[in-house]
Amino acid sequence: MPGTLQRSGRTPGTAGLGPGAGCQQAADARIRSSVMPVSPIEPSAFGRLTLSGDGHGTSLGPGPGTHRLGLASRRDGVLFVPAITRPPIPLLVMLHGSAGNGLMALDLVRSAAETHGVVVLAPDSLKITWDVLLDRFGPDVRFIERALERTFQVLDVDRTRLAVGGFSDGASYALALGLRNAEVFEIVLAFSPGYVAPVALSGAPRVFLSHGVRDPVLPIDACSRRIAQMLRQDGVEVQSLEFDGPHSVPAGVVGQAMTWWLGPPRARSAPF
Repeated sequence: MPGTLQRSGRTPGTAGLGPGAGCQQAADARIRSSVMPVSPIEPSAFGRLTLSGDGHGTSLGPGPGTHRLGLASRRDGVLFVPAITRPPIPLLVMLHGSAGNGLMALDLVRSAAETHGVVVLAPDSLKITWDVLLDRFGPDVRFIERALERTFQVLDVDRTRLAVGGFSDGASYALALGLRNAEVFEIVLAFSPGYVAPVALSGAPRVFLSHGVRDPVLPIDACSRRIAQMLRQDGVEVQSLEFDGPHSVPAGVVGQAMTWWLGPPRARSAPF
């Protein structure tokens, strides 16, 4: 089979959360039983982010630290601003796993984001996991769009250095969203993904994949190794990192992903 995209849709795998959260094994069994798409290829408008403005907000926006987005009363999310930045600032949209939230996703990358001077936008999914993993693109795309617009208004974000990443279900969603919006995101950082919903392509961002070789939740052979092979067959640049561990995101792996994206951190750590 010559690749997964056929220039009209991609077909890699899906995920759950991490150990200790049960990974929603019963709910996700229908997805993990085979690494195949569970929803039809979406119409071209589905899954597209429509963003306005030039991305040059104020450098006097939220100070260093973690801030609630303030876009919803229940499922909302957080915005992390590192202590030292050099505007315009690179931004990572980081997506949580099943049954998680934005703060949990942020905790996985906070240290590396601080080191590299990266703003992290970590929204909550509106349901237990991301829309396209339950059915199809919809309300989560629109919420991420609103969160990005808000961030662009308050921070001087470098619109040429936007990444989308995630862990487990979040990694699966990041792949689908990133491949669908390659004109928005230059890179996808997918930590232990399992599935990517079929999408209509808008380009091909670079993809960083990491996965533990002893992952009992999303076995590496059926998930990341297969995803990497299919993406490469379709001409996507993939950096694949395997580590001796379970369903997790080691800090060193995040650091390597950030360096692959942005280069050595010292080049980006000086104040402006």
